[in-house]
Amino acid sequence: MDKNFACYCGLYCEICAVKVKVNPAAKVLYDEMKKTGFDNVVHSIPGGEGFWSFLKEMAEKWICTSCREGSGNPGCQVRVCAQGKGVEMCAFCVSYPCELINNFDEGYPILASDNELLRKEGWEAWGKLQDERLDKGYTYTDS
Repeated sequence: MDKNFACYCGLYCEICAVKVKVNPAAKVLYDEMKKTGFDNVVHSIPGGEGFWSFLKEMAEKWICTSCREGSGNPGCQVRVCAQGKGVEMCAFCVSYPCELINNFDEGYPILASDNELLRKEGWEAWGKLQDERLDKGYTYTDS
């Protein structure tokens, strides 16, 4: 487990569906479309140039780390709060669980239990769980 991919909220970016599934698929799609000459006809398709530019960016340059490394939504209220309080992870905050993280948890059913594991058993146990999920190909969309 790489702490650089641990988000303040308790998500682990290495098992994000965008990183695990979408980005590799974008690379395959871009490569296959380029082989067929799509880049030569894209200008004649309505919306094609915007699509091609986006796909190329994802395939060639897109590297997402974690919110603590500068990726993600810069206005994320969970991140802003954690940074403001100087906590490494929300699970370690004296106010945990708070309304902000409880609202965020609604979108990620396993997040509350992951944060409890982190609080009670620490980084090693939390990291082991994330590594096991990564090895199995699990992503947050599988919850």
